[in-house]
Amino acid sequence: MSTEAVKSTKVPTHHKRTYTGYADLKSEKEKWASETWKLWEKYGVGEADDKDSFQKSFVRHVTTTLARSAYNIDNFSAYQATAHTVRDRLIKRWNDTQQAHTEGDSKRVYYLSLEFLLGRSLDNALLNLGLKESYGDGVEELGFNMEDVLDQEVDAALGNGGLGRLAACYMDSLATLNYPAWGYGLRYTYGIFQQRLKDGYQVEFPDYWLNFDNPWELPRLDVVVDVNFGGSVSKYTDELGQVRHVWEGAEQVQAVAYDVPIPGYDTNNCINIRLWSSKPKRQFDLNRFNEGQYDQAVDEQMKARNITAVLYPNDNHMVGKELRLKQQYFWVSASLSDIIRRFKKTKAPFSSFAERVAIQLNDTHPALAIVELQRILVDIEGLTWDEAWDIVVDTFAFTNHTILPEAMEKWPVPMVQYLLPRHMQIIFDINLFFLQKVEQKYPEDRDLLAKLSIIEESAPQFVRMAHLAIVGSHRVNGVAKLHSTLIKETIFKDFVRYYGSDKFVNKTNGITPRRWLHQANPRLSKLITEKLGNKDWVKELSLLKNLEKFIGDKDFRKRWVEVKRTNKVRLAKYIEKNTGILVNANALFDIQVKRIHEYKRQFMNILGVIHRYNTLKKMSAKEASNVVPRVVIFGGKAAPGYYIAKLVIKLINSVADVVNKDHSIHDLLKVVFIPDYNVSVAEIIIPASDISQHISTAGTEASGTSNMKFVLNGGLILGTVDGANIEIHEEIGDENIFMFGNLADKVEDLRHAHRYRNVPMDPTLQKVINDIESGQFGDPRIFSPLINTLTIGKDYYLISDDFDSYLRAQEMVDEAYKDQEEWTIKSIYCTARMGKFSSDRAIKEYAESIWNTEPVPINM
Repeated sequence: MSTEAVKSTKVPTHHKRTYTGYADLKSEKEKWASETWKLWEKYGVGEADDKDSFQKSFVRHVTTTLARSAYNIDNFSAYQATAHTVRDRLIKRWNDTQQAHTEGDSKRVYYLSLEFLLGRSLDNALLNLGLKESYGDGVEELGFNMEDVLDQEVDAALGNGGLGRLAACYMDSLATLNYPAWGYGLRYTYGIFQQRLKDGYQVEFPDYWLNFDNPWELPRLDVVVDVNFGGSVSKYTDELGQVRHVWEGAEQVQAVAYDVPIPGYDTNNCINIRLWSSKPKRQFDLNRFNEGQYDQAVDEQMKARNITAVLYPNDNHMVGKELRLKQQYFWVSASLSDIIRRFKKTKAPFSSFAERVAIQLNDTHPALAIVELQRILVDIEGLTWDEAWDIVVDTFAFTNHTILPEAMEKWPVPMVQYLLPRHMQIIFDINLFFLQKVEQKYPEDRDLLAKLSIIEESAPQFVRMAHLAIVGSHRVNGVAKLHSTLIKETIFKDFVRYYGSDKFVNKTNGITPRRWLHQANPRLSKLITEKLGNKDWVKELSLLKNLEKFIGDKDFRKRWVEVKRTNKVRLAKYIEKNTGILVNANALFDIQVKRIHEYKRQFMNILGVIHRYNTLKKMSAKEASNVVPRVVIFGGKAAPGYYIAKLVIKLINSVADVVNKDHSIHDLLKVVFIPDYNVSVAEIIIPASDISQHISTAGTEASGTSNMKFVLNGGLILGTVDGANIEIHEEIGDENIFMFGNLADKVEDLRHAHRYRNVPMDPTLQKVINDIESGQFGDPRIFSPLINTLTIGKDYYLISDDFDSYLRAQEMVDEAYKDQEEWTIKSIYCTARMGKFSSDRAIKEYAESIWNTEPVPINM
């Protein structure tokens, strides 16, 4: 045998695929030939972060990844090259993080959310890695402007509103605080929809956000999980005499993993969101195709891909409801399979599962995970029912996001039985065993059994997903003090009676200051850093309190105003470009941007605008000269099947069309609806606000996080005593917020009076309704269903009851804004006192009192 042959036999073939690294990497290394490992260590060093290394990597990606050249590249190509260059640097951190978490055998947190509203990733990654300035210089020397490059990125269409943005903020904080965590969601092909306006109406178009190579996702085409639907359940008795069940699905699809790295700020920690995309088990029926049955040949493929096609498919019909249910089970089934696979690598017994795994349910959408874990432990892993159930309850925690009973998710039992026959059996058993315990504790109270039951006894029966989430979790949390109190006193009061109050806790929402001040408002971030002397506040938001020491500094106040005005000019340019409406940047910018819903009361806002407009029309020139010019800005999407919400958008645009063309009011009022509101648009809007409206009917908004973002950027709130407005009020003080409206404890009495006592409408509001019905803003028949919500619908959201208070609060805003020095002081106080509302604080609270997990710093 030759010397070369002898040498080659010394190199063992230890290369094999492991999904999350080795638990004992040191022992694994010892199996390798030292020469081989030295080569991997030599060439496995991450790329340097300096400008020259960036430029070298940029050019390499242009010429190899994109197959372009210096004279064949535009801003979009420059974005792709920059993104790939930054991603290269993230990957090293990402791999080191996963290996460290595996090797350290840390307890991991898994955050299950149907939405992750991430926004753009490049700017966020550059800032979190501390590379934006040097890479900006590097891009400029290569012939591009960094802001133009950043503007090429399309928002990831993975969410709709506050639920998804909260999840994104929490992932940022988990990464920044070094917690071992994963997010699990769905990789929607089209997201929710792209919103356009036609004749003032919302029109939905597919959001083709994946029509190019997405540098922020890592396809894991070898990480595939089979997911079953339908079929039948059979029984057998095992060797220990236990009755076991076997579920054989009739339809099988596959979940394919796509990973999205999430870098922390000023840390080497880079965690992961794993998104699942659906594909058929069998890609193509060649026999049917050859027989000329072309549609049938691809039918299975289309049905499978529909599962992850759209976020929240319209469920106004049974087909849509079924697709939503399939979507939710597909997601939790794949995620739990992945979680359990990772747990099994530790070789630990299932009795320690909850000591190593914490799963947070972000709302009721992932509640089927409770049933799925019970099924896996009992049917597949062979645990007894009681052993499995103890593990399930100790593993899961549930975040509730609503107070509205009508918003509580529930599924028809026949549908669940058809799609998930074994799960329906388990739900019935969970419910039976739970109610037996309730009956033992309260044997004389049979009504309590019906109130607590997971199964709603109706025709047909329904599965109450919130009830399932409560019964199957060890902690249930609300997301603001008022919300947490209300759920214990109203929708979940019977559960509190049974479990006691300790199971129900509050975790006030928070936002990440990295995205919502440092990134969205770079000028203000720079000013704050200069005054405080460092950037420590970006990770410890309570340090903003030190800004109060500079309030007496005239130069500081002047610069604060200049930052705000620059942001308003930027927004004015955006409005002109995207709507054609010219607005005055010196006017008061009054903003309400959020999901369009009746309880959020955009309807009351536009009714107030009509009142303001008609009041202006009646003013003399002298009176008008004392009026504060105002630009009222709306943005947000209405669910495709939500007819009333879509009419609110139409009314806003109809009013805007009249007001903006009326030169007699001399630019004292402009109305703007910004279409296709998303995270990137929010980053332009929020820093420009003078006042923002958060005017939900008291007791209906769980928390809200946009209110936090506006105040953090020095904007004042006009709001009701609801959700997180209350805690913001407590922090910033009476003088820096404008509150109005009835309190939550009055709401039910007022609704009762509307239903049974024929309460007259507020006279000022009645005049506004008369104006609409007169045809002042177009064909009044269009708006009849909207007006009917106030009359025939008995004004469920109490617009009439709060309207006078709302108008008086608006007058106070006008008066306060006239004193610009005092307004600036209010603005600074708002920012300075927002330390509590960091998502870092919220995540620490979850980690300490719900998940029982510790940070794991990553050394590189």
